[in-house]
Amino acid sequence: MKLNVVPAKTGSLWVRQGIRAFWKQPLALTGLFFMFMASMSVLSIVPVLGSFFALMLLPAATLGLMAATREVELGKFPMPFILAAGFRTGAEGKRNMLMLGLIYALCFVGVMGLSTLVDGGDFAKLYLVGGSLEMETIMEPDFQNAMWLSMMLYLPLSLVFWHAPALTHWHGVPVGKSLFFSTVACLSNWRAFLVFGLMWSAIFLGTTFAITIIGSLVGDGDFAAMALLPAMLMLASMFFSSTYYSFKDCFTSDVIYA
Repeated sequence: MKLNVVPAKTGSLWVRQGIRAFWKQPLALTGLFFMFMASMSVLSIVPVLGSFFALMLLPAATLGLMAATREVELGKFPMPFILAAGFRTGAEGKRNMLMLGLIYALCFVGVMGLSTLVDGGDFAKLYLVGGSLEMETIMEPDFQNAMWLSMMLYLPLSLVFWHAPALTHWHGVPVGKSLFFSTVACLSNWRAFLVFGLMWSAIFLGTTFAITIIGSLVGDGDFAAMALLPAMLMLASMFFSSTYYSFKDCFTSDVIYA
């Protein structure tokens, strides 16, 4: 396995490749992302440990979406069981995926725990437990500071885990090394990832703005609410498809993905 350093423009290529892959199987990939979100939501309902278990499964679930994109690229139809690709390996592969999930969940809870020092736990409780979000709460300075702190802390966490599940699953890299190599790959290719992030931010914001404007023009107050959900599901599916290409370009290996 070899780490590649790619030019900044490659970030835009990943976005285009993800969008192109999505439109080859739009219903299948959107459905898989919906199943992924529904599974996380159902687990989160379980009292006390539900949200923690959902966080533990997140690295494996994101790997499943990458594997689905690979199936599409190979001209195959991604079946629902592809979401469990991370656990359809040997005992060591399952153990590594569970270990990655445990580390991710503990780190995420740690990020939320630090945010409680700012607002007393309001943001963390809303994110981990759920509940109604009042406008008064959003406008509180402490709540906003906790939200921004969580976002700033989550960014390096996401870089650490960006490639780790794929490295563990497809290349058999041990957990510790997969986290290290993921971090190095993201930092070495920060220009490409910056372009990647900016483009996806523009796409999400632009789509939201366009739907809102259309709703205003047609004079239908419910249009935006009805159109935003399927639009966001589709865009999120495209985003996760594009992460597969970021992994594929950041690492090369003689190993054939399975």
